[in-house]
Amino acid sequence: MKFFDEAKIEVIAGKGGDGSASFRREKYVDRGGPDGGDGGRGGSIYAEADFNLNTLIDYRYTRIFRAKSGENGRGRDCNGRGADDIILRVPVGTIVRDAATGEKVADLAKAGDRALLARGGKGGLGNLNFKSSVNRAPRKFTRGGEGEARMLELELRVLADVGLAGMPNAGKSTLVRAVSAARPKVADYPFTTLAPSLGVVRVDMDRSFVIADIPGLIEGAAEGAGLGHQFLRHLQRTRLLLHLVDIAPADESIDPAAEVKAIAAELRKYDPALAKKPRWLVMNKIDLVHDAAERKRRAAALVKKLRWTKPWFLVSGATGEGTKDLSYAIMEFLEKRKTPSPALPQGGGRKK
Repeated sequence: MKFFDEAKIEVIAGKGGDGSASFRREKYVDRGGPDGGDGGRGGSIYAEADFNLNTLIDYRYTRIFRAKSGENGRGRDCNGRGADDIILRVPVGTIVRDAATGEKVADLAKAGDRALLARGGKGGLGNLNFKSSVNRAPRKFTRGGEGEARMLELELRVLADVGLAGMPNAGKSTLVRAVSAARPKVADYPFTTLAPSLGVVRVDMDRSFVIADIPGLIEGAAEGAGLGHQFLRHLQRTRLLLHLVDIAPADESIDPAAEVKAIAAELRKYDPALAKKPRWLVMNKIDLVHDAAERKRRAAALVKKLRWTKPWFLVSGATGEGTKDLSYAIMEFLEKRKTPSPALPQGGGRKK
């Protein structure tokens, strides 16, 4: 299934039913008085986060959602039936915005979260409501209210504890495969990953976290180069970023330090808050550097050139070397933050 993380829909709530102007008419009952019932309320439209969904594909082709109107009131004090509400089920992590103003309508970050998108119109009042001591036969009634109608934008941000950032072919998907049971596509060409993928990293029996792999970035992504910043929103909910860099690039003219700085600049352009998130440097593909001393030398040179003061690690996604230590360090960091892992719509446990 193709990954859809954006959609634009129109929601139209139902109109309220009209009240009734009716009078009691029975044999042997003289001047029975008003008995007009109220109109039923129009149907409202809600959005609800569903744990079992992971894309917005349901809203790719069906874009207009219209609730039914309430029934009109009737005589003999019969109120009209209210219309049923419509529940739009969306993936956990969906943000709903008003398309006209850009205002955030709802942030459905947990399974079961529900938000009102369009309120149904109120039912009108029947003439029975206007009876009084001075007006025993009112002919007044009110019409049902109109339901709300609005254009909305749906935006999915996957929920993960840890997000991976880096240039294409830095080995992000390979690392996810090494530490979890997720199986993102891996190949020897750039932009192999075309959609975000999630995996559960289980470090112990009851200790785990969720890791997100997004398509690779290149310099100029904020202006639309490469795949642009289309998927950067999926890193905004994470608590830790792992900045992957190829420590043994095939092209010797490539400077790993320059690549790290370029990605950091793109993060700042997209969202300054994203750039301020805790970010660790992960030097990948150490399996291509067989000499341990040479690995340390390259790592030390990169750290010095970047003036890197935060944690850094040497790993190999292909062989799994160093990934266990990285996973335990991440778990300890997340536990210190004491924030529970988000609900996960997809992924798997760590391989045995």
